[in-house]
Amino acid sequence: MPGVQSEADAPPDPRELRDDQVDGQELTARLARTWGTRKGIIGALSTVDHKIIGRRYIITAFIFLFLGGLSAVAMRMQLARPESGLIGPDLYNQLFTMHGTTMMFLFGVPIGEAFAVFLLPLMLGTRNIAFARLNAYSYYVYLFGGAMIWFAFMLNIGPDVGWFAYVPLSGPEFSPGKRVDFWAQMITFTEVAGIAVAVQIVVTVFKMRAPGMTLDRIPLFVWAELVNAFIIIFALPAVVTASVMLIMDRLVGTHFFNPAEGGDALLYQHLFWFFGHPEVYIIFIPATGWVSAIVVTFSRRQAFGYIPLVLSMIATGFLSFGLWVHHMFTTGLPQLGASFFTASSMLIAIPNGIQIFCWIATLWDGRPVFRTPLLFVMGFFFIFVAGGLSGIMLASVPIDAQVHDTMFVVAHFHYVLIGGNVFPLLGAVYYWFPKFTGRMMSERLGKWHFWLAFIGFNITFFPMHITGLMGMPRRVYTYLPEMGWGNLNLISTLGATMLFASFVVFLVNVVVSARRGALAGPNPWDAGTLEWATSSPPLPQNFDRIPVVTNREPLWAHRNTLPVVAGLSVENREVIISTATAGRADLKESSPEPSIWPFLAAIATTVTFIGSIFTPWAIVWGGLPTTITLLGWFWPKGVKEDEA
Repeated sequence: MPGVQSEADAPPDPRELRDDQVDGQELTARLARTWGTRKGIIGALSTVDHKIIGRRYIITAFIFLFLGGLSAVAMRMQLARPESGLIGPDLYNQLFTMHGTTMMFLFGVPIGEAFAVFLLPLMLGTRNIAFARLNAYSYYVYLFGGAMIWFAFMLNIGPDVGWFAYVPLSGPEFSPGKRVDFWAQMITFTEVAGIAVAVQIVVTVFKMRAPGMTLDRIPLFVWAELVNAFIIIFALPAVVTASVMLIMDRLVGTHFFNPAEGGDALLYQHLFWFFGHPEVYIIFIPATGWVSAIVVTFSRRQAFGYIPLVLSMIATGFLSFGLWVHHMFTTGLPQLGASFFTASSMLIAIPNGIQIFCWIATLWDGRPVFRTPLLFVMGFFFIFVAGGLSGIMLASVPIDAQVHDTMFVVAHFHYVLIGGNVFPLLGAVYYWFPKFTGRMMSERLGKWHFWLAFIGFNITFFPMHITGLMGMPRRVYTYLPEMGWGNLNLISTLGATMLFASFVVFLVNVVVSARRGALAGPNPWDAGTLEWATSSPPLPQNFDRIPVVTNREPLWAHRNTLPVVAGLSVENREVIISTATAGRADLKESSPEPSIWPFLAAIATTVTFIGSIFTPWAIVWGGLPTTITLLGWFWPKGVKEDEA
């Protein structure tokens, strides 16, 4: 391929060394120096390498997963027998609020974006993610927001009104103090980070693909992350609006949700669930990308129904915005309107069903190799379909009215969310762990992990369907012996213990394999997508030369040598900007150098947000350090790479 031209279509500077003028180990070493991260604490805090930031995102999200899991086990211990005094009602309220908040806001949404941050540039054949400094900033904001809410919990001022914080319970009249304020500001933290990463994903996918990667050659994982990014961009502002209105009601005396002053309590539910139901698919859609990648690789064939799979993801994204009222069937809304949301809730099963059948057809027509990643995908098929069936039941207004706010609903959404996200996620970790670390995970421990998780999950949550139908409400910290729920709750607690033990096995496998696992090599699974075309773990520059794509599975189409494009600088950080549809190399563009300013901007943002919990004036005074850090971030320095 000929070299690409610069932005001004000028000939390259003859004094600047390009990647077509040097080869071999010298090229690798020079590019590694150009794209590498400086040593030391300042270098670590200044890095804009998407791989380093992606690993940090993934590790942080898993820490929150374990914290959320510990809170769930504590609740199950309390519910194991009637009239248990292990945990009091106040701590129990904090626990179920922290569990839901952590799993939904600090794990469920960020983990999909975390994998995108690490993998998308590698899969698309580029050297970094778009807006690399914004990427660093978003991680620090996410980290500080999650740490804030957990420190508040440890200080006994954790939120206690549920992960949804319904008004008027969460309003100033019924929840004095700062507990709800910490929850509302944590929402703002995580949504700032989530929207920032979503914008980066959209720009990276549309404008930074390898030459030749047309829209119908984009990996299915990338399509999933793109659809997910658009859902985030349109859904998250609704919950930010709800949380800001809530904290204004609490701190500055507005009355958005106070009916006595012309407000409306149901307005909060509409805003929250307009985000809350698309969030189910924000959690699920990245998992469809993980499943597609694993199924294709271990079936040894291209995906059956590539176009239907892509269109199903897009249809799911659109339909996810038309379901939110099925969370509000018992609030007294007009029945005619409820019937439309019933229809929408059932309709969304169609694109999800198409995806399931396409994956099964891919396995059926391929030569499946049953390694640990594929085992978790098979577990996903069983659990997610079971959760989907109970979801169709809950879409019916008469059934929902009977089981609303019972343990039946708890069973349903854990089947959907754990089956639809966590099981594919665990398969994804086993699948991409060699790319993250350069080492393989233990297959023996992986199989132990799978069976403990699969059996433990079903023992935990299937009995909840029955206790829910028997009338056991959710969000209660104890119950009377004569209700007849004791034995089923004890079984669920034993299952939860087994499920938690499976994650202990997983943690041991990760730690041991990262240190002593078998060396992986560039492509241990014989996969076909571009992230396996570079070393494991990847080079700082990802690729010595940018690959050219001629097939949906380029490594299967070119098993010996990938075609590449040349003409990028070796001494400066340059990436190729491509056309949005055809994937044609269009321009050369600078990628930003490392900078400490995003970290400092995140600190300034954090101080402003936390200060606003105690006084509205913090927004005013916090604007000064935030402005200073942004000026440092964007101040022109005469070097183009430093201005990005």
